[in-house]
Amino acid sequence: MNRGTVVSLNISSGGVPKLPVEQALVTVNGVRGDGYHDLKHHGGPERAVCIYSAELIAALRGEGHPIFPGSAGENLTVAGLDWSEMVPGARVAVGEALLEITDYTSPCLTIRDSFTGGRFGRISQKSNPGWSRVYGKVVTEGIMRVGDFIEILPE
Repeated sequence: MNRGTVVSLNISSGGVPKLPVEQALVTVNGVRGDGYHDLKHHGGPERAVCIYSAELIAALRGEGHPIFPGSAGENLTVAGLDWSEMVPGARVAVGEALLEITDYTSPCLTIRDSFTGGRFGRISQKSNPGWSRVYGKVVTEGIMRVGDFIEILPE
């Protein structure tokens, strides 16, 4: 079983950092209360939720990057998962919601302050496989809370 925990839920009216909240409703259109300035590249049904690993954030901090939960624009920061299994097509149960991973994110200039020297490409799937955030679409809407279990479901 690949099961972890939600350590941070993050939203903003647009831009980064996204700030922590204790719970959030996730719908097919995204996390309630969260907004984007650039709707061409962020948000929408196929990119409703952005997810990242607390362990990868800790490793990046160990490299000297000032990244923290929400600073790279993720809505959901999770711990305890085998991140190599967070791939397009994987289904993830979290709180009351069911998500399906749709793609790896493409890092952009907006998150440069989370990286020493502005090197946001450090979390590019193309340049550094396994270090990317992922996008998910919402299969089943529901409430997510800090402390909820997150589980990658078997195929």
